[in-house]
Amino acid sequence: MIRNIILFSCLLSFQQCTYSQPADKKAIPSTKATMTMDSSKKNPVYSRTATDKVNISEEEWKKILPEDVYYIARQKGTERPWTSKFEAFNEIGTYYCKACGNPLFKSDTKFDSGCGWPSFYEPVTKGSIIYTPDNTLGMKRTEVTCGRCKAHLGHVFEDGPPPTGLRYCINGVVLDFDKSK
Repeated sequence: MIRNIILFSCLLSFQQCTYSQPADKKAIPSTKATMTMDSSKKNPVYSRTATDKVNISEEEWKKILPEDVYYIARQKGTERPWTSKFEAFNEIGTYYCKACGNPLFKSDTKFDSGCGWPSFYEPVTKGSIIYTPDNTLGMKRTEVTCGRCKAHLGHVFEDGPPPTGLRYCINGVVLDFDKSK
């Protein structure tokens, strides 16, 4: 019994990014469905230049966001590892919040962490990200959300490269990208 508890504790300590999906497999939205902002739905809050905080109801978010983005951003879901087009993406440019257009990360802060999700060591600005303690699943982590609309992005860990030593492990589904010209 004690051996099983120790084994279970060790397994939890090695897990860096978590993979959580709803129990109902039919409720899992496709992670490959939406790689760029869905223009068939009007999103009045999406702006790459606005700095005002977004405060709309969950009903409104559900109307304007694609299903997979809503699942991650508003329901704090997690996409399957190694399914994001941005995990092994090497274009030069800026990553934005897919829910509101807030600039989040520059491509020169992206690195290959091997965890299965896009990873960055530093946000565009200190205000780009909000940090919240997350003790779900028996782990002590720090959740990161968009500084403008509070969309769930992923988590930050203290095992990244210099100069920050941080690893922002981000769900690619909630990222939009603009290539530098």
